Amino acid sequence: MLSVVRVHLPSEIPIVGCEITPYVLLRLPNGVISTDDVPEDAPVDGHFMRYRWYRIQSDRKVAICSVHPMEQATIQCLGCLKSKIPAAKSYHCSAKCFSDAWQHHRVLHERASSALNENGAEEEELFGRFGSGSSGILNSGSGSMSNLGQSPGINNGPVPLYPSGSDKNSGETWFEVGRSQTYTPTADDIGHVLRFECAAADTEKKIPVGPPTSIMTSRVIPAPTPTPRRLIQVNGDVLGHLDIDSQTSSFGTFTVLSYNILADAYATSDTYSYCPTWALSWTYRRQNLMREIIGYHADIICLQEVQLNHFEDFFAPEFDKHGYQALYKKRTTEVYAGVPHAIDGCATFFRRDRFSHVKKYEVEFNKAAQSLTDAIIPPTQKRVALSRLIKDNIALIAVLEAKFGNQGTENPGKRQLLCVANTHVNVHQDLKDVKLWEVQTLLKGLEKIANSADIPMLVCGDFNSIPGSTPHGLLAIGKVDQLHPDLAIDPLGILRPVSKLTHQLPLVSAYSSFARMVGVGYDLEHQRRRMDPGTNEPLFTNCTRDFTGTVDYIFYTADSLSVESLLELLDEESLRKDTALPSPEWSSDHIALLAEFRCKPRIRR
Repeated sequence: MLSVVRVHLPSEIPIVGCEITPYVLLRLPNGVISTDDVPEDAPVDGHFMRYRWYRIQSDRKVAICSVHPMEQATIQCLGCLKSKIPAAKSYHCSAKCFSDAWQHHRVLHERASSALNENGAEEEELFGRFGSGSSGILNSGSGSMSNLGQSPGINNGPVPLYPSGSDKNSGETWFEVGRSQTYTPTADDIGHVLRFECAAADTEKKIPVGPPTSIMTSRVIPAPTPTPRRLIQVNGDVLGHLDIDSQTSSFGTFTVLSYNILADAYATSDTYSYCPTWALSWTYRRQNLMREIIGYHADIICLQEVQLNHFEDFFAPEFDKHGYQALYKKRTTEVYAGVPHAIDGCATFFRRDRFSHVKKYEVEFNKAAQSLTDAIIPPTQKRVALSRLIKDNIALIAVLEAKFGNQGTENPGKRQLLCVANTHVNVHQDLKDVKLWEVQTLLKGLEKIANSADIPMLVCGDFNSIPGSTPHGLLAIGKVDQLHPDLAIDPLGILRPVSKLTHQLPLVSAYSSFARMVGVGYDLEHQRRRMDPGTNEPLFTNCTRDFTGTVDYIFYTADSLSVESLLELLDEESLRKDTALPSPEWSSDHIALLAEFRCKPRIRR
């Protein structure tokens, strides 16, 4: 008969919005052990698998710290409740926790107050002086949160979806919340334990045969929320703020996001041992990444390290729901030796109401390497040369047509095209010649497109090259310093003569706009402190335990585009907290870059 051999959970902590699919091992009637489901519409020997999910609520109310989700909360910010901020974000495990998180927490208050038009109230009056338990912070010394009062995120008032049961001896009530193998926790589950039951059931009687096998989770926690990031205007002497939640690109402008999202194949506990395992799981990270990316409301999104299976099964359909069309190019596989569907690549998404797709170009650096070796490498050395040059890297180039017109030009009826390059130059740091050659190859391809059409260009991606390196110099200033020490590494002679390492595209790094801004002000100085004055680039876009530096960029052709605003940079000290990236709040080891551009009027020559 059909029976359950074993059940276990994929993650030790259930998180709101992250699907849970328990691992269920079955023994089929013929004795075969299988992990395949046996649904009611495809029974085996008159039996199928029946699943039930329950939320267990006890008489004792429990709240979870919004900063440290493994800790029980002991204080609550009443200012959050007054500002109608979700209750789950108002809880803290200690006074120190609240104090350390205040800079982030204050932003939530400011944005909520602005949305509600609550003007004129002093912050101290509205939120209370920190530490004064009777004014702005509601304290609980017992740890049971019994004096928290009514809270929709904790008391779970709604009538259960299915009939509920109770255990009077333990003071627990079981709310049946699901009848499938998978379950996605909701806000009502926060602070409560979930129970999963499975049993073989008779097809005709629809009842279990024998006692069910069950397993219980730990308490459900809310999804950690990262520090909000704002768009900061940089197109004038006055620095302004744009609320990214409500901001949409004005007529004639558009926003571009570039983000290395960290492929699941690389997100291992060995590499990122400082990140909790539940926060490294793909079921958690994909939802957290999606929330973050969609929250930026970008018109064009360039993602790197997108696995093929995740693009097909998750990102493409999810972005489609939000009005985006998708383009994808996976890395080539001459070197790759892992699971074929887990190979990563570059994905470009664009809003259908803002752009239409004109043409797609795919750059495979492996093919360029083959052509190069055929041309300059002796036959006896080709194998060695190819082993050095072939790294499976690619670039995805999309030509788009804007739907928002070409206002302000001398030919308002002319099509407004835009060329967007998205790449990940994933080359070991010791192979500086290969890295520079790949960037040069990409730029030469873009030059050909530029020569065939009068078209603004964007070059986005993770170049694995720090400011001041030869790839960065080639991108930013169009040439390479012939005395640069990186050029000493060129065993194949692929960089000679050095004079050929140039291009004619007027590329400028979008984030250098912060350094070029003229003016004073707290916000401008705040961003300048996060810039390297020597290179005019951010201090970091990649922050791990072993490396902190800038490797991601958005370059644009300055003769045809101007930067209107930029997504504010993060502060390393507040970002790191006790560890580095990825973290429960930020699900990649890179940070997202976003710029708003405006097309310049074309000048007749």
